[in-house]
Amino acid sequence: MAKSLLSRRAFTTSAAAAALAPLVTANQTAASIQADTVMGAVRRITLYAERLADGQLGYGLEPGMATIPGPLIEMVEGDTLEIEMVNNLDVTASLHVHGVDYDVASDGTRLNESVVEPGGRRTYIWRTHAQGRRAGGAGIEPGSAGYWHYHDHVVGTDHGTGGIRQGLYGPLVVRRKNDVRPDKTFTVVFNDMMINNRPAHHAPEFVAKVGERVEWIVITHGEFYHTFHIHGHRWADNRTGMLESLEDPSRIIDTKITGPAESFGFQLIAGERVGPGAWMYHCHVQSHSDMGMAGIFKVTDAAGNVPGQPGGGHSDGDHAGGDHTGH
Repeated sequence: MAKSLLSRRAFTTSAAAAALAPLVTANQTAASIQADTVMGAVRRITLYAERLADGQLGYGLEPGMATIPGPLIEMVEGDTLEIEMVNNLDVTASLHVHGVDYDVASDGTRLNESVVEPGGRRTYIWRTHAQGRRAGGAGIEPGSAGYWHYHDHVVGTDHGTGGIRQGLYGPLVVRRKNDVRPDKTFTVVFNDMMINNRPAHHAPEFVAKVGERVEWIVITHGEFYHTFHIHGHRWADNRTGMLESLEDPSRIIDTKITGPAESFGFQLIAGERVGPGAWMYHCHVQSHSDMGMAGIFKVTDAAGNVPGQPGGGHSDGDHAGGDHTGH
């Protein structure tokens, strides 16, 4: 498992990023930008938009290292992130984000002339804030904490339809200062009838050990509604997926519907009360799962074994496709 590169913990293909306080981790299949626990930090990173070997498009933290989904970016309420996007594509591209604060110059649209021409670069600035009272006492302003995402908004059409279809998207998590961080984070993107832009019946496999705190980020793009379901596990339908007290009224679920551009996330304990095994995750729209929108969440025992698996059921680690791992 990958170790942190100048950070305490981590989170899709390896990378490093320049920053005022560089906090990036990587493993064999995933990379992420990790926030510090100090609120109000300002960081700078570089994000590259590139064409992959199979002709699809992706974002990456280093030239030649673009992935689908793009790297997980993590912030803490109060942080500011300055992202210099380098466009190594032969078409105009951009970076548009959901859930955080930004000026029109960082909108990532033609409408606001905030796109990046081929071979060019541009800095986008994202800001976050904690929940608090609005100026003048006009109620409570919600904070930035949540599970969000970023994507292109210009390739193909002025709404980025071509860019999103080809893989120009990625996850963003904004945490409160004292949130408990997971041992692993996995990203599942329903993009039309694909999961993480993979062909039918080739969805990514995710691996964790019994007892690990696992975070899932689910994002939907394209033309269809999907229903995310994971076997053997459930979570609280709140901001984090974890109950905060015995009196927490959050509804407990194991299935959640999600439409285009929606995102949600949650945490769970791998194998809690069900043990190790190969647990399916999939879209529960029946025709969608029949057409291949299903993958495996492999929960191992402490020795890395999975009962009922061929060859003794030993798992060598995490597999590609939007899995973000760290400590």
